Amino acid sequence: MKQDPPTPNARHSHKRIALVDLPLVALVVTLVVELFNHKAFTDGLESFGVFVTEHPLALFTDFLIVLATLTPAVFLHRRVFYTTLMAILWLIGGAANGFILLNRMTPFTMADLTVLNSGLDTLPNYLSTGYIVLLAVAVGLTVVVLALLFWKGPRNQVPSRKRLYGGILAMLMNLGVLCCVWAAAFQTNQLSTVFSNLATAYEDYGFSYCFLQTWLNKGISQPMGYGSRSVERVESMVEKLAAEAQTGDPQTDVNVICVQLESFIDPSLIQGLTLSEDPVPNWTALSEQYSTGALTVPVVGAGTANTECEVLTGMSTRFFGPGEYPYETRLRDRTVESVAYDLKEAGYAAHAIHNHNATFYSRNEVYANLGFDDFTALEYMPQVKTTPQNWAKDEILTGQILKALNTTPDQADLVFTVSVQGHGKYPLEPVLENPEISVLSCPDERFRYAAEYYVNQVHEMDAFIGALTDALEQREERSVLVLYGDHLPALGLEASDMKSGTLFSTEYIIWDNFGLEKQDQDLTAYQLTSEVLGRLNITNGVINQFHQFCREQSTYRRDLELLQYDVLYGKKYLYDGQMPYEPSQMQLGMSPIEIQRLFELGGEWYVSGVNFSPYCRVMSGSRQLDTVYMSAQLLKVTEDPETDNAEDLSIRVVDKHNEVLTDTAEQRAS
Repeated sequence: MKQDPPTPNARHSHKRIALVDLPLVALVVTLVVELFNHKAFTDGLESFGVFVTEHPLALFTDFLIVLATLTPAVFLHRRVFYTTLMAILWLIGGAANGFILLNRMTPFTMADLTVLNSGLDTLPNYLSTGYIVLLAVAVGLTVVVLALLFWKGPRNQVPSRKRLYGGILAMLMNLGVLCCVWAAAFQTNQLSTVFSNLATAYEDYGFSYCFLQTWLNKGISQPMGYGSRSVERVESMVEKLAAEAQTGDPQTDVNVICVQLESFIDPSLIQGLTLSEDPVPNWTALSEQYSTGALTVPVVGAGTANTECEVLTGMSTRFFGPGEYPYETRLRDRTVESVAYDLKEAGYAAHAIHNHNATFYSRNEVYANLGFDDFTALEYMPQVKTTPQNWAKDEILTGQILKALNTTPDQADLVFTVSVQGHGKYPLEPVLENPEISVLSCPDERFRYAAEYYVNQVHEMDAFIGALTDALEQREERSVLVLYGDHLPALGLEASDMKSGTLFSTEYIIWDNFGLEKQDQDLTAYQLTSEVLGRLNITNGVINQFHQFCREQSTYRRDLELLQYDVLYGKKYLYDGQMPYEPSQMQLGMSPIEIQRLFELGGEWYVSGVNFSPYCRVMSGSRQLDTVYMSAQLLKVTEDPETDNAEDLSIRVVDKHNEVLTDTAEQRAS
């Protein structure tokens, strides 16, 4: 049957959607997204007004980027559905960005989608149950509306050929204008690809442009002049300076313990914050006696994994794309030199500990590529105490660190520990009864209760530091303990609120029990472990040597970028084309889980053994039994195991979603 020609109204509608409707929707969406981006709904319109008046070409670029994603509607039969879908996605992204900015001071990036499951896991730490229910209802209603639009919504009656021509014309016009405005914005410095401060970049350049950059701009760009000769030049310089340096014999009998403290700073560094007493007396005392200084970190308010990555690898995450987490990109499928590999070459055992989920930032995969022998996460720890915001308290880490040192008595140990207690969100209302530390004055009164909550968590973290140093002091083994904060807390701080004048500075302390000389200096996170190893005269590893002997060279930063590119993205000239590191056969948990006995008592079945955790599940053959954690030595089975022989049982360790963490967990427990 011959198709009826489109009516004049249909033709008029086709032109209108291309020339009026889509640009209008794009403009509204862009403005609402930027209101979220500049926290206008909570902080007022001042920041948004500055963006509109001082960066109009950046705003126009953001508008054109949104419009480019809407323009395909001209091609489509269900154009109203598509336009609504894209508009909702942009608004969701904008709202998520606003929510994240309020809670962690760092904007929403494409990298956050790579840790989406972990982010959803932590949602109860930021929202009450009621708000989560409302959010779920809103998502459900949105899905229903989209389904109805797809099924019952209006259809484009214009013939497909005219839709094709019109769509191509609309796309070309949009892209042409976008290229011109983009170029003009760069010429007038209203846009840039250099994001020295991610949050500031989002404020200056807008959400759409910056989010696009975090998607497209990944990895390390090839440095100018990269080639075998440039790498050989750096390698020769490192070898020459290392040979000239006067170093003693390596002290490879010293345990190296690193503790990365979540959001930890000395609160006295915040100007205008007055407290009832010093919340960190142990930190204060240690900083007076042992080596200390400012530590430049790559993130603020969040992004723990990037500080961790710098400390472990000696690489700067600033060379990667804006907002990128190397743990979620390049380091998931390849090895790289790390402090663990360097110390293992010197005969050390390497342990990693974190009192949070094993899968967060893919540590259960990445740590093997960094050379760790074992990784003990929350799922392999006994019952832990939690904060009012449901983060594990750090006091559990003292016993775990000592356990790691005791696991390999015939070797010196590297124990790399990541804490979590100081994590936000910090509540804006009082949640602590009779807090030990009171806030007397605050630079921003809106954050008074948040600051009070934070300093009391830091106070307990300081008590953990005191307990750990006391325990290490009592051991006969020589040890060096490196303590440092990963980033500033998300307390709405500005650079002017900090005595350092920057948001990218915390502090470190290098404690020891054998009389190292106190040497105070400021360091970057990627220099920290090389500095510690240098004091022990441990100089193996090219990146390690580079930081130890080339720090004063005028080409230091440029050469570091060259080495990073070569080993991660280039031809590996540094290693003659072949990476010398193999992924370790890392096990989860330091000690195997063992079943000793199955017995019945009072009609209930129990399994006794060692190293149980709340994430253990008893298996009878391939059947997982309902399991209740009683203690590290006892589990209760709430259903008939259908056997009276303990040898028929095994243990599986799962995460909070009941997903098996490792294929070997069950075998090791058998």
